[in-house]
Amino acid sequence: MLSFFWRNGVETPEPLKADVTGSIPPWLQGTLLRNGPGLFSVGNTSYKHWFDGMALIHSFTFKDGDVFYRSKFLNSETYKKNIAANRIIVSEFGTMVYPDPCKNIFSKAFSYLMNAIPDFTDNNLINIIRYGEDYYASSEVNYINQIDPLTLETLGRTNYRNHIAINLATAHPHYDEEGTTYNMGTAIMNFGRPKYVIFKVPTNATDKEKKPALRNVEQICSIPFRSTLYPSYFHSFGMTENYIIFVEQAFKLDILKLATAYFRDVNWGSCLKFDKDDITLIHLVNRKTGKTASTKYYADAFVVFHHINAYEEDGHVVFDLITYQDSNLYDMFYIHNMKQDVDKFIETNKDFSRPTCQRFVLPLIIDKEAPLDTNLVKLQDTTATAVLKQDGSIYCTPDTIFEGLELPGINYKFNSKKYRYFYGTRVDWSPYPSKIAKVDIATRTHQVWIEEECYPSEPVFVASPDAVEEDEGVTVRCYPVFCGFIQSPKAPFPGGPGC
Repeated sequence: MLSFFWRNGVETPEPLKADVTGSIPPWLQGTLLRNGPGLFSVGNTSYKHWFDGMALIHSFTFKDGDVFYRSKFLNSETYKKNIAANRIIVSEFGTMVYPDPCKNIFSKAFSYLMNAIPDFTDNNLINIIRYGEDYYASSEVNYINQIDPLTLETLGRTNYRNHIAINLATAHPHYDEEGTTYNMGTAIMNFGRPKYVIFKVPTNATDKEKKPALRNVEQICSIPFRSTLYPSYFHSFGMTENYIIFVEQAFKLDILKLATAYFRDVNWGSCLKFDKDDITLIHLVNRKTGKTASTKYYADAFVVFHHINAYEEDGHVVFDLITYQDSNLYDMFYIHNMKQDVDKFIETNKDFSRPTCQRFVLPLIIDKEAPLDTNLVKLQDTTATAVLKQDGSIYCTPDTIFEGLELPGINYKFNSKKYRYFYGTRVDWSPYPSKIAKVDIATRTHQVWIEEECYPSEPVFVASPDAVEEDEGVTVRCYPVFCGFIQSPKAPFPGGPGC
C-alpha cells in the first residue's frame, strides 16, 4: 500500500535545484509542466476518489545540465472555498458534498435547489493546455484556470461558455504545425439542440492587450447527439492532416441521472454507463470545411479514453487508440480500493478489462459496387478491416497492436503523420504505475524501463535537435516528488540518468 498516492502534497513555491545522477544532454532546455491531484483532505473531510484531489501544478525546468523543481496548488474557486471553510464543500466526480448539518432548513433547501442544474467544480487537475499564448489548467468542465507557466501563479478563471456554446470540453486538445489549437466540447443545456462541438483557436489569437485567446475561437462544426438524453463521453479525439476523428462510443452520460444525482445521494461518476449492446459510431470531419463524411463507419461497443495518433495513407485514415471492454477503470481509483493490499487488490480487480492498443482503418473511397461483406482496407501492414454492409455503412474491426499500456505519448513532431513508436505506462493489476514501455508498431515488439521504488507518470518524448530517426531523443517521466529521463538514441531503454 503506497500511502503517498493519496497523501496531501505540499507546495514548493520557489525553484528547488535537484541533485542530478548521471548527465543531462546539453540540448535539453526548457520547462515541463505537469498537473494532477495533490490535496486529498481538508480539515476532517476527505475525497473518496483519487481523481477528485485538488490540483497541484508542477514544473521541471531543465537548464544547462541542471533541473529545478517548483509546485503550487491551483488557486481555483474550489480550492479557495474549501480552504476557507476548512472542509470540502464543492462536489467532485466521485465525491458528492451536502450542506453542513448545522445549516438551517432554508439554507439546506436552497442548496438542493441550486444543484438541480450542476455548476461544476473548477478543480482543473487533468492537464495544461495552450490557447494562443495563454496556458490553462484544465479538466473536462466549462471552467479552466489560466496560469503563469513560469511562476505557476493562478491568473484567473475562464468560462468556455463566454466564448463558445459548450458545457464540457476535453483536456486533450491537438496542436498543428502552426500552433493552432483544436479541441472538442459538448453542448447539453441552454444551447439549443444537444450536440458535440469541434473548435479551434489560432496560434496568434493572443493580442497586444493580452485579452484571452479564446476571444478568437472558431467553431469548425457540430455533430448532433444520436441519443438526446445519453451523450457519449469522450476524453480525447484523433486528428490527421485533413480530418478530425470523433469516436461516439457506447460509454454514455445519463443526463437525467446527472440532473438528479444530488437528490439521489450519488456522485456524478455514477451517471456514466457503458452499453455493451450498442455500437460505436466513428465520425470523420474535414478540418478545413467542417463537413462530416456521409459514410457511416461503425464498430462494436468499447470504451476509450486516450487516442494515440492518427494519419492518412493511400486513401485511408488510420487511427490508434486504447480500448477497454468495460467501464470499470474509474472504480479502480476509489481511495478505498487503492488502500487495499496488492494481493487483495489483484483478486478484487482481476475481472477488469485490460487496456488494449488497437488500430482502426477507414477507407476514404467507398466502392458501392463492391460485393457485400468485402474488406475495403487495402493497406498491407494491418489486419484491421472495414467491411461494406448492405445499407452502405462500413463495419470496422481493429488490429490489436499491444495489450497492457495506458497514458500514451508519441514524438509529437509525428502527430497526424505516419509513425512507428509510442510510449506509455505499462499496466499491471494495480493503480500504481511502475513501468514505462516503448512500443514498436512495425515489429510489434516493446521495451520496458523499471526502477525500484519509482512510480512514473505518463512519459513525454523530447526529440533531439538534430534527430534523424523518429525515436532519437529522451523520454521524460515524473515521479510523485522528482523527475527523470531516459536517453533515447535509437535504442532508448538501456536505463539512463535520473534527477
